This record gives sequence, C-alpha cells and structure tokens, in this order.
Amino acid sequence: MSPGNSKLLSGSGTPTITVDSTGLAGQRITATLVVDDGSGDPICRQVSQATTYVPPTPPRENPSRQFDVCCSCSFDDQKARLDNLAVDLQNDPSTTTYVIAYGGRTSRIGQADLLGSRARDYLVTQRGIDQSRIVVLNGGFREEDCVELWIVPSGATPPQPTPTVQPGDVRPAPTAPRRRRGRG
Repeated sequence: MSPGNSKLLSGSGTPTITVDSTGLAGQRITATLVVDDGSGDPICRQVSQATTYVPPTPPRENPSRQFDVCCSCSFDDQKARLDNLAVDLQNDPSTTTYVIAYGGRTSRIGQADLLGSRARDYLVTQRGIDQSRIVVLNGGFREEDCVELWIVPSGATPPQPTPTVQPGDVRPAPTAPRRRRGRG
C-alpha cells in the first residue's frame, strides 16, 4: 500500500478491501495485490493494482454572523447593543467584529463615517475592546441611518456592505450652522 501510512482495515483474502484513509485527505492511495505460488515461475505470479483519491477535507463551516442591526436608533440604544457585543467579544477573544455603517437617504454628509467611528470609539474606550479586533466599514447608503454589528470568527469570510440606496439618489440634509459663543 502507498502511501506508507495507509492501513488495511479489512478484506485480506477477499475480492474487496477497506483502507483507513484518516490523515490522507488530498492524496492518492494505491493498493497493489501480488499473488505468487512461490515456485518462481512467472506464469504463477499475478500483479494487480488499484488507485483511489481521497478528496480534501472541506473547510470547517464557521461563518460570520450578524450580531445586531440598529437603524435610526438613538446613541443610548446603540450603546446598549454595543455593550452586548462587547460581552460576546470578551467571551471569545479569537473573534473580530465588523461595524458596517450606512448613511440615510437624507442624512448629513459623512454620517456613515461618524456612526462607525462612534461605535468603534465606544467599544475601545468604554468597553476595553482592542482596536485591532474592530473593523469599521462605510457601507454606503440605506433609506435611514443604520449600523450592522457582525461577529467574525478567525478564518471566516468577512461580511460585505449591502447598501440599498444609490449615491445619486441621496439628498443630504443641510449641515447645521455652528453656534457662536458670546464673550462677555
């Protein structure tokens, strides 16, 4: 048998054999059968060979999962959701989180970036999450401001933004004028 670490489990002396393929994923196994009566006569010696392929083991399924979505919610509501996310992250230090922020159709310019940065800053400063475990993405636009929170296990495919409003359809709200503080 080859490779050398393959093992015959059963079938010796029968027309069918069973081979243990543990640890042989992605390799070919070749079994060679030699029948010889010991006389030395070549007519009394028969050789037959069979080969099979052990397919590679598929990757372990451990996908990213959406933890929470907060659309048009107050910052206090978002903080409560971020607190829950922080507990989940602290329970499994091998995971990362993706914060995908979307500006609304009529939000101020830069709203998605503001929402994402605010969420990251809260997780780092108030909940003690290592900044390297947080990925913030500007997801584009949706009908209303929205923040998606994702848990991403090590090796999992990260989530992708799913905007629902095209940039050309956005009508940003005017920025509020700055108030001047009087001296006096």
